[in-house]
Amino acid sequence: MTSHSIPNPFGLLPILVFVVLVVGTGILTGDMTAMPILVAFFISAGVALFINPKRQHQSVAQKLQVFCKGAGDSNIILLVLIFLLAGAFYALSIDIGARDATVSLALTLLPDTLILPGLFLICCFISFAMGTSMGTITALSPVGAGLASSLGLPVEMVLGIVVGGAMFGDNLSFVSDTTIAATRSQGVNLKDKFRANLIVAVPACVVTLALILLIDVNPADVPGTGETDYWRILPYLLIIAAALGGLNVIGVLAVGIISAALIGLAQAQFDVVAMLGVVQKGMGWMQDLAMIALTIGGIVALMHTNGGITWLIEILTRRVKGKKGAELSVASLVSFLDLTTANNTIAIVTAGPITRELSAQYGVDPRRTASLLDIFSCGFQGLVPYGAQLLSAAAVVGISPLAITPYCWYPMLILLFGLLSVASGLPRFTHPHTDPLAQAPR
Repeated sequence: MTSHSIPNPFGLLPILVFVVLVVGTGILTGDMTAMPILVAFFISAGVALFINPKRQHQSVAQKLQVFCKGAGDSNIILLVLIFLLAGAFYALSIDIGARDATVSLALTLLPDTLILPGLFLICCFISFAMGTSMGTITALSPVGAGLASSLGLPVEMVLGIVVGGAMFGDNLSFVSDTTIAATRSQGVNLKDKFRANLIVAVPACVVTLALILLIDVNPADVPGTGETDYWRILPYLLIIAAALGGLNVIGVLAVGIISAALIGLAQAQFDVVAMLGVVQKGMGWMQDLAMIALTIGGIVALMHTNGGITWLIEILTRRVKGKKGAELSVASLVSFLDLTTANNTIAIVTAGPITRELSAQYGVDPRRTASLLDIFSCGFQGLVPYGAQLLSAAAVVGISPLAITPYCWYPMLILLFGLLSVASGLPRFTHPHTDPLAQAPR
């Protein structure tokens, strides 16, 4: 993708304009939510339409074609569908009382001091099973918001815990798109990348749990719980079962929507027409997010065409010396790509060919390269306020994603332990690397 464009630093101007708009408006007004994110992205898209690739002149019509092709990318459209289905599930689960029933059950079964660590571990487990942070966040953000309300805790903090658990599983799962992208781009086995990631993910997870345990949950602040209607919890249980059964995120959300609708109808909480209205209401909650996803896709396509991504890659790889330098360059490259694209899978796919060359040139084991690609892209993806994960979590209660970022402890820690892994050279592989695709029939 990047090999077809001439390096051009001005190609990155749209994303810089976006950052300046959001941060600058926040500083001037004292409110980091003052600048609407969708408006900021539209302004950035307008800037992108005025930039030309080096040694070329494109008409606005040609640039609009590039923008529309990027916005219509299959990954972007899939993300839009996930947003809309997630909104429908949010609305239905809230209307039938699934969230409140789950909160009640959690308060009943868990000691007050272990509720938040339990939520984090549940998020870790579900995201590992599903292979997607988005599916976990869409399913459990409403539960986290309900727990925050019941326990009298900041909702931003609890949603940060949910996001952290979701990124844990996304990074480690065998079926995660980031895992598949990282391993295939470097030609390594899934289990080898998993082992390399464990040495980073497990310590980060343990420290995160220790931090969560320090949160003071006063039993006096916990409301009493009455009887739990287990039928209302069924949609969440079915989502877990569907994830463990191997369904993708669309299938998982469909199971949740259908089960929540049927339970609501069976318990006469709404009729068919009212139920359809609830679905529409939930989808309406996600319309801004859907438009943001489409706009980001178009802007990224223009940045590629205008040479911004190519320039960034060349700058980051210009002064590489030795194995550690190559590994730091891999980490820096995929991190900056994630910050500019707000999509960890796209960041890995874009960086993959360059990092494979670096591995061969400087003698870095490709299994470490694949691990670093996944670790640093997932770490930053759990922190960027304009990424799908934080946008989706924030939409549950209508807050700014920037308010959640300071509480995303696990993504911060996985970046820290990732740097320690580079410094220590761990893990070291004792058996030689073989490309699992090299023997595959063509």
